[in-house]
Amino acid sequence: MDAEGSSPSPSSLRIIICPWLAFGHLLPYLELADRLASRGHRVTYISTPRNIARLPPHRHHTTGGAIDLVTLPLPPVDGLPDGAESTNDVPADKLPHLWDAFDRLAAPFANFLAAACVAGKRPDWILADTFHHWAAAAAHDHGVPCALLQPTAAVITATAAMITAISDEQMTTRNSPPVTMPKYKWESDAAMFTPLGLSGLSIARRCSMALEKSTIAAMRSCPEWELDTFTMASNLLGKPLVPLASSHRRPTAAVVLACTETTPSCGLDIAGTRFLWALRKPADVTDDGEVLPAGFQERKKSYGHVSMGWVPQVAVLAHGAVGAFLTHCGRNSLIEGLMYGHPLVMLPIFGDQGPNARLMEGRKVGLQVPREESDGSFDRHGVARAVKAVMVEEGSRRVFVENAKKMQEIVTDTELQERYIDEFVQRLRCYTTADDGNSSASV
Repeated sequence: MDAEGSSPSPSSLRIIICPWLAFGHLLPYLELADRLASRGHRVTYISTPRNIARLPPHRHHTTGGAIDLVTLPLPPVDGLPDGAESTNDVPADKLPHLWDAFDRLAAPFANFLAAACVAGKRPDWILADTFHHWAAAAAHDHGVPCALLQPTAAVITATAAMITAISDEQMTTRNSPPVTMPKYKWESDAAMFTPLGLSGLSIARRCSMALEKSTIAAMRSCPEWELDTFTMASNLLGKPLVPLASSHRRPTAAVVLACTETTPSCGLDIAGTRFLWALRKPADVTDDGEVLPAGFQERKKSYGHVSMGWVPQVAVLAHGAVGAFLTHCGRNSLIEGLMYGHPLVMLPIFGDQGPNARLMEGRKVGLQVPREESDGSFDRHGVARAVKAVMVEEGSRRVFVENAKKMQEIVTDTELQERYIDEFVQRLRCYTTADDGNSSASV
């Protein structure tokens, strides 16, 4: 625990934050906790023991605010590997077991919240990640307002479009996507509606259950980032949506940084540019030699390097030699790449990556790797063409760099980010004051 013995000021808020069991959620919401604590608020950040132990150090605050790290042991589930507590620890075929364990956190969290209320430490707000239906339900039961932390507006609008398409098409199989949508995108989006784990709840259902019990929604985005899409998402959610904006010029830009969880068919080796490839090998592969073609590293060492260990992504992106970023388009990686003004080569695989990539392509920040519409497959030549267009060909590169710089101005605008945090806190205060901190009113 941090800042033991410090006393929050009378105007400070007690806030609980519950992030999803993935470091793409754990780390950004730890940053949010830090920003709230820096404003004098007391934040309880809840996750499982191993995830808490792997978090980076957080600051000690002298403002009366603090971050208390609280662990809730992950309930055991048959089939879940020992010590697995995040998506980083679990191969794809074991993910349903992680969802089962996650759902079983409902009772421990409800018990924790009940004890806090009895002990006179009733929180003013619970900030629940988008899948935490049980956190929103417990908040509702104890009269504590809940703000549901949402993914990007692009994901919300894409999900709404999927629901509409399913209704219009009266889909009975996944072999009949609307004519406007490639089959592989249809199947990827439809996975959000597929039951996961013993509960039979899909990702979409978990999200909708959490939203039903929440007072407001908050999003790690802002109108400047997502333009009209942000307003559309607000209308679709049916709840007040509060923006939370996400948190150096270079000399010669001659290297592509590629960070992937899949082998992009070795197209980097024929793109005509130097590359550093951070490749996350499959969890069930122990021999690096099984991932790349025989002799690949040796043949390409004069202009490219592949690392299957840990790579300091932000530090590499900050280096003056990097001129483009090949990414799956997870929200955090997008922010990190655009923070340094890098145009993007985009290869989305699952989840929010597809909507994020389409949003960035629409803003002409980069290109997606061309895919086969029936199954989403791609080849080395498609990877090479996308890299060349973003990195080598002067006409197209000029456009992508110019637009990446515009996005960089948004991502690095600390004044904008701090203003959105302040407005978020003010919104929390308004609800707390109006309801004496004791309301679960839905809107």
